[in-house]
Amino acid sequence: MSVTHDRTHAAIPGAAGGTPQPTTAEIEGDADIAPVAALIADGARAAMLTALLDGRALAAGELARIAGVSAPTASSHLARLLDGGLVTVAKQGRHRYYRLARPDVAGVIEVLARVSGRVAVRSLRQSRRAGLLREARSCYDHLAGRVGVQLYDALVREGRLVEADGGCLLTASGAEALTELGVDVERVRRARRRFAPDCLDWLERRPHLGGALGAAVLDRLLAREWLVRGTVPRALRVTAVGREGLERTFGCKDLS
Repeated sequence: MSVTHDRTHAAIPGAAGGTPQPTTAEIEGDADIAPVAALIADGARAAMLTALLDGRALAAGELARIAGVSAPTASSHLARLLDGGLVTVAKQGRHRYYRLARPDVAGVIEVLARVSGRVAVRSLRQSRRAGLLREARSCYDHLAGRVGVQLYDALVREGRLVEADGGCLLTASGAEALTELGVDVERVRRARRRFAPDCLDWLERRPHLGGALGAAVLDRLLAREWLVRGTVPRALRVTAVGREGLERTFGCKDLS
């Protein structure tokens, strides 16, 4: 006589009523982080992923230049990152443009940056670049650096954000100020990601605003040209109108 088992459960021999138990296929073990860690661990791939923290798509040729490798070598690295699910690619004519696959990939890179040592600055050009990134930069799709930290501090100080365990609560006055900026707060609340987590800035060692709300704020700051992108990847610059607007709307000061 043959015995047929259910596809998802097997009966325990001798158990009354054949109490269903999960099969091996249903049981998942610990996360296998080694393959992802190996992808990030290579110096050239790490440089590419860090460059993509800008939040924008970059061409394969530009990523090759940033990583200091040849075009064929860059293509090989990018293929591995694509297969590993860390980046996505879009084709436009003869060119391929890459970006980080999703916000949590950026989060992994930022966390690694917090616990990593700093690259030694050995030239005036490197010093200038480091200064620009410390002042204001995009942390994937939200504002980081000294300006990002000051904006977060002002929102908390003025009672527009209330710090909570693992994130922030937006108050009525905060919603009003962000609506004035042009943020559709209710639409942002419906986004399929955390609403307003604090994100520890790996340079300032203090929090800035992340998540869906942080992304919406940076989008509006760029749209209003309160912030503009520079020639250094990820670096942002506060404009004169931006300094006035950030002080008037949010109480940010000393953004010279």
